[in-house]
Amino acid sequence: VDDLKKILDLRKLFKQRNDQIRITVNDILVLYRAIQGFGAGALQPTEQAILRQTFSKEEQGTAMALFSMAIMLGPAVGPTLGGYIVDNYAWPWIFYINLPVGIVGLFMVATFVQEDEELVARNREQAERERKNIDWAGIALLSMGLSTLQYFLEEGARNDWFEDRLIMACFATSVITLVLFVVRELTAAVPVVNLRLFKDPVFTSGSLVSSLMFAMLMAGMFLLPVFMEELLGFTATQSGMALMPRVLVMMLCSPIVGRLYNKVSPRLLVFVGVLFYLAGALAMSHFNLMTTRLGIIPSIVLQGIGFSLLFVPLSTVSLSTIPRHLLTDAAGLSSLLRQIGGSMGLAVFATLLDRYATVARHALVAHITPVRAEVTQRLAVVGQALQGRGIPADAAPHAALTSLYGAVEKQAMVLSFDRLFLLAGLLFLFIIPMLFFLKTDRSAGAPAPVQMEH
Repeated sequence: VDDLKKILDLRKLFKQRNDQIRITVNDILVLYRAIQGFGAGALQPTEQAILRQTFSKEEQGTAMALFSMAIMLGPAVGPTLGGYIVDNYAWPWIFYINLPVGIVGLFMVATFVQEDEELVARNREQAERERKNIDWAGIALLSMGLSTLQYFLEEGARNDWFEDRLIMACFATSVITLVLFVVRELTAAVPVVNLRLFKDPVFTSGSLVSSLMFAMLMAGMFLLPVFMEELLGFTATQSGMALMPRVLVMMLCSPIVGRLYNKVSPRLLVFVGVLFYLAGALAMSHFNLMTTRLGIIPSIVLQGIGFSLLFVPLSTVSLSTIPRHLLTDAAGLSSLLRQIGGSMGLAVFATLLDRYATVARHALVAHITPVRAEVTQRLAVVGQALQGRGIPADAAPHAALTSLYGAVEKQAMVLSFDRLFLLAGLLFLFIIPMLFFLKTDRSAGAPAPVQMEH
């Protein structure tokens, strides 16, 4: 289809659903969020394909750097803006705030996006052929497979995993439907997802690394605000402001990385980015209940530099060997993998947070027994302090024990968060072996080394 018409329609869909979302609650809110996702989810690959088609190979690094700034700016600014809105206004304003942005986006796309007439004609011709053979089976299998997998990962820990029949059913359904989806896409005349693109090792490695990166990004966006609000006592606004240095660093570094891309091997940029992220994760793994806002800044600054060094070269290199007429398919598949990675990372780390906290809690409680003198002494001191605050003498021992358990609970959560911060950094080391598949040739839109047409 016409890229300009497509992106305008998608932005209109996003804006229309945004209007509906702001007046809904509970299950209806979830429903309209899902519908909104149909429009929003298709924007990024379309925009990325347009960038690849518009800019020359010498300009690709800079173009993707600016695109990366926009992509990373949303998740980075979101917590700050959302926290301020929640603390000072009613929650529907979270959706109202998107309306002027959507209107400006529609105007800018209609005004500035230029199209390749030859490519538009080819896309329209291809769309006419594909419209007669829409892969409804592939769409249904993918939707069912991903939704049941997501439910399995998010709800499994709460329902004792395979002890629960619904969880077992979701796991079995996800495995079966995703296997059938792969078979379907490899045999369909017009597949909804072009899996043959994975024949290209550059695209495959770049997309997988991007998926892992987004998994860790989403995990970090979940873990750090929860740590600050639940354990350090930050408000939503304060936790958002604490993350602002990462935004500023990413905005500063992305254009620099874009210029470096034309002069330095993308492998080197990604490798250095991994080291920066790992350094930030190591610093975060030492957070405790005494950590201040200033103590958080160095670690998130290091991670902001790391993400800038990772996202720009990966977004550019992964599509560098894809033919122009397959760029939209490739950008869509790469975006799908990133979204899956982000969702899976969020679900897995949320599950691990509960599991690690339980393990740490049991380990700490094992050391708190009445026969230990330091425990008895601690309870006596806390009991006396509570009596000084007006707690009756007969209730003070129980209140002291409750207070001690609360301290143990907090410490268990700290240990759990620290362990997950470290795990996120160590997982980034898996990126390093994939660097050998990243092509250092910066040519854009070159013929693919393997045949991927149907």
